[in-house]
Amino acid sequence: MGNRPAELRALLDSVAKQRGDAVEVVVVGNGSPLPELPDGVRTVELPENLGIPAGRNVGIEAFGPGGREVDAILFLDDDGFLPNDDTAELVREAFTADPGLGILSFRITDPETGTTQRRHVPRLRASDPMRSSRVTTFLGGASAARTAVFQQVGGLPDEFFYAHEETDLAWRALDAGWLIDYRSDMVLEHPATAPSRHAVYHRMVARNRVWLARRNLPAPLVPLYLGTWILLTLARRPSRKALRAWLGGFKEGWTNPCGARHTMKWRTVWRLTRLGRPPII
Repeated sequence: MGNRPAELRALLDSVAKQRGDAVEVVVVGNGSPLPELPDGVRTVELPENLGIPAGRNVGIEAFGPGGREVDAILFLDDDGFLPNDDTAELVREAFTADPGLGILSFRITDPETGTTQRRHVPRLRASDPMRSSRVTTFLGGASAARTAVFQQVGGLPDEFFYAHEETDLAWRALDAGWLIDYRSDMVLEHPATAPSRHAVYHRMVARNRVWLARRNLPAPLVPLYLGTWILLTLARRPSRKALRAWLGGFKEGWTNPCGARHTMKWRTVWRLTRLGRPPII
C-alpha cells in the first residue's frame, strides 16, 4: 500500500537471507508508487488499488501466465518479517515430500509478544497454534502455493477485493484434489491487529461470505452456511453501526454479480467435514 517502506525493506532483507537457492521477488504497488527497492526485485505499479486478491494475482502473473516461471509462490504482507532463515527451504522440502500438497499456511506471531491470534490459525480448534495440521483454508499474507494450483483452478477471486478470497481459492483447490497444510514451524512475524481496522471490514465480510456460498456450495448447503453465519454474527453482538454495515454487505452479496459459479463435489463436502470444517460454518 506504499505507507510502510521501512517494514517492506526489512521483509525483503529477511527474504534475501533465506538459505538455499535465492528467492525471486516481485513487489506490487497496489495503487501506490513504490519506494527504492533492492536490485533484482521485480516491480509492478498499478494505477489504482485493485484490492488484495487482484494485487496478488498480478504478482503471480509477473512470473509468467499462472506463475509458470517458478514452482511455488510465497505471499508475504509488506509489514511481515521472516525471523528464521530456513523458511524457504522448509517450503521446498514440504512440496517435494508430498506431490499432492498444494498450499501451505504459515504460523503468524506478534514480534513483541510471540503470541499467535486465534484467527490466524486456519481451523476451528485453534487453541494450540503450535500444532501443525491439515486444514481447509489458509492465511493469504503468510502462505505458499504451488503455481500448478493456479494453473489448474485459477487465481484468487478479483471481485472479492478483501476478505474470504483465500477460502474461495482453497475450496476450489480442495475440490481439484489438492491438500492444504498449516505449518507451525514456518513463521511470519506480523504485528497483532484487529481485522475491523479496515473501514470496509463488516461490509466486505458479509458480502463475500454470500459470494463464497453462491460461487462454490451445492444449492442445499447455501442457506445452511449463510444461516449459520447470520446466527454467529448476531451472537457476537456487533455495534449498531457494524451490524448495519454487515446487513448492507449481506444484501449486496445477493444483488451483485459474484463471478463464475463452480459447485464443489459432494465428496469434497465430505472431505471438508472429515478435516473438521464442514462447509456450513
